[in-house]
This record gives sequence, structure tokens and C-alpha cells, in this order.
Amino acid sequence: MDPSPGATPYSAPAGCPMHQQQTSLYGPEFAADPHRVYDTFRAHGPAAPIELAPGVDATLIVQHEAALRVLQNPALFARDSRRWAALREGAIPMDSPVLPMMMYRPNCLFTDGAEHLRLRKAVTESLARLNSSRVSRDVERIADYLIDQFIERGSADLLNEYAKLLPLLLFNQLFGCPGDIGDRLTRSMSAIFDGEDVLRANAELTECLMELVALKRRQPGDDITSWLIQHPAGLRDEELKDQLVMLMGAGVEPERNLIANALLLMLSGDQPGGHERRGSGMLVEDALDDVLWNNPPIANYATHYPVRDIELDGVVLKAETPVLISFAAANSDPSLTDARQTLSKGAHLAWGAGPHVCPAKSPATLIALTAIEKILNTVPDLSLAVPASGVAWRPGPFHRALVALPVRFTPTAARRTPAAVQPPAPTSAQLPDPYRNAPPQPAAAARHAAEPTKKQKGWWSSFLDVFRV
Repeated sequence: MDPSPGATPYSAPAGCPMHQQQTSLYGPEFAADPHRVYDTFRAHGPAAPIELAPGVDATLIVQHEAALRVLQNPALFARDSRRWAALREGAIPMDSPVLPMMMYRPNCLFTDGAEHLRLRKAVTESLARLNSSRVSRDVERIADYLIDQFIERGSADLLNEYAKLLPLLLFNQLFGCPGDIGDRLTRSMSAIFDGEDVLRANAELTECLMELVALKRRQPGDDITSWLIQHPAGLRDEELKDQLVMLMGAGVEPERNLIANALLLMLSGDQPGGHERRGSGMLVEDALDDVLWNNPPIANYATHYPVRDIELDGVVLKAETPVLISFAAANSDPSLTDARQTLSKGAHLAWGAGPHVCPAKSPATLIALTAIEKILNTVPDLSLAVPASGVAWRPGPFHRALVALPVRFTPTAARRTPAAVQPPAPTSAQLPDPYRNAPPQPAAAARHAAEPTKKQKGWWSSFLDVFRV
């Protein structure tokens, strides 16, 4: 049964304090303390009404057992967002910032049944061809390159200058991108994640990935793009492009948050209020497990659409309305007391569950582990430049993401990157105040304006100039 126009997709028992109220998941208040919101929701049932963006209503599953019932029951809860009644009927603003994460694409994230199996098989079997030693080596080379960009300064923003860029450059490597395509891919994906001119960025992303597919059809290589092309599933160019978009979307934002959140945890232990399990002596593996339990990189996602009205422990989930899983709330469910005490890897839902469970758990863990070990070993006296309690969290309904991770350390000489091939520094908008460049003096600005404009190398082509791969 379709919901009536204007109706909430959630029905709460009469008298419930949450009745007919919706909580915004995109504002700074939620970003500052999401677990307070989850605790309030969970006290009144397995699900709660939320607003993902202005005019975009949904239901959030906040109990562990209820989350598993949704994730493991594709017959009742579909992933194909073409079922979304409000979107079909024009009730969702087409410029809504959440649509890129929710609109249908022909990839294994938004499909069901036989089509999902066909696409997922192509993805999982292509990922299975990755060599773990090669991935570790690629991560280390990219990490070395990025560290060289700031190691002489003695200060850095490890989110925007390291954790964010490393997975973007790594996907260029894994996809087999030449310099120009890789520069455009890095630029467009970064803009999409930062919400900068998303329509233009999405068009550029589509264009460069279609060029990459055409190139790899002519000149296959030892890379994921070529393996997808060669897979017996026989993916069309459009399907190939959308699997690549899905892989980057599922790999870049979660990976950067996993790396940054774990680094914050490891660097915050010596400060007042630090948990007794935390500190400089904490193993990287333990820090990653702690983050996956307590601050999962993607906190709320896995959008499902009930195929009919479904009652879930007294809550009615309306047909064809978005139902999201709160991995963060499910992980903090008090019913998981024993599992939480040991941080059992098998109990948390950060990787999802059911037929859409993350197919890249092993490589994603390896990438984060290698990236964190590399920065800690290369810069052994790394310390937070601000109190751990003072870091800001980026607003948004889906992720648990830092705005910045400012650190300080003893400056040392760069090892691999000559100044002639360094890419441009991140823009001032990307960095917190202590790391912004001073404004140019009038004379310097006049000289710069008189100089002829040169084509600036991007991050990927600059990396290739140093590490010819």
C-alpha cells in the first residue's frame, strides 16, 4: 500500500514521545552527538522517523535484531530505489543532496534478485583477483608520496591531506587509470563527496569513466576495470561505469573515515579523559575494531524499501518508503552487552549483513591498516594539534566523518618527491585555519597575474611522475 501524500513513512504507537516527530540527521547538532539521538530513538522502539535532508523523510532502524531482520530479508525489503513512491511522484527535490546516495543505478547496490546476483558476482570475482601484497605495496607508495607533501612543515591535516587523498589515488591505481583520466577522476569524486557543484562533477565523473572503459576494452591491463570487462557476466559499458562508481563510492568515503577515526582514537589516548584502552600503545587492529563498533565510517545507510506495509515489533513500515539501517545505533544496542565487552568482530554491523554485505571487507581492512601503520612509523612523534574533544564532525545523515584532523610533529626532509612535480596544495577551504596560507602581498599577486597560465598537474599524474607504475 502506497503512503498517502504528505504522510510519514513511520507509524508510532499513540502516546509515544516520538509520535509524529521527526529528527533531522543532517544538522550540526546530530553530528556533534549522534549516540544521544540513537539512545532516545531506541528507548521507544526498533525504528524512528527521521529527515535525511529537507523534504526527504525516512525511517531509521536502531535496534540490532531489527536491523538483521531487514538486512537478511530481501523478499520483504528491496534495495531498488525505483520503488521509492515519493521520488516517483515528484515529491523529492531533484537537487536534494542525498539523491546521489539514494537514486537507482544499475549496480549491485541498488538491484535485487537475479540482476543483483549477476552484477555482484562480477564485482566480487574481480575483487578476488586483487593480490594483497600488491595492494599493500601500492598503499605504501601512495602514503609515502602524500607524507612527503607535508613532512617538512611539521604540521598537517591528516584527514584532508592524507586519509581523504590516499583512497582516491589508490582507486586510480586499482582501476588502471592513465594520468589525465586519473586526475579528472580524483577531482570529480572529491567534489562530489564535498558537495561542490555536484551536477558538473557527476558529468565529469561519467565522462572520464566511460573513457576509461573504452580504453580498457582496447588495451586491457592487470586492473579491476579490465577484469570487470573480461568477466563472463558480459557487462555493458553503462553497467561497467556504474560498478566503478559504486566501488569508489563504497570505498573512498568509508575508507577515509575509517583511517581518520582510528588515527584520532590512537592519538587521543594520552589526553585528559582518554579511555584506558586507548593511547599510543593501542594496536592498529584494535583501533580499527573500536571504530567499526563505536564510530563506523558509514553510520546510517543500506536504504531498503518495504514491498508492502510491514509491522516490525509494533512499528509499521509503510510500503515503498525509505528504511535505513543505523549501523552505529545497532552496534551500540544494549542487548549486545557481551559482544561489546569483547568487541567481537562477528557481531558489529559496520560491514552490513545479508545478501548486500560489503564484498571488500578484507581489502578495505588491509588498506586502512597499512595506511595507519605507514604514517605512525614514518612520523613517530605524531600528536594532535587540538584537544581530542575539540575536533569537529562533518554534518550529514550517512557518515561519521571528521571535518579535519590537525596534527603536529618534528619536521624532517621529504624523501621521494622533488618540488618540480609536487601537485598544488589543498585549497584554503579544505584546511582548518592554522594551515591556511597567508594571503599574497600585492606585489606578489601582480607578478602572478602577469605570468602566463600553465596547466597544473593533478594529484594522480604528479604521483606517476614519481612512481612510474
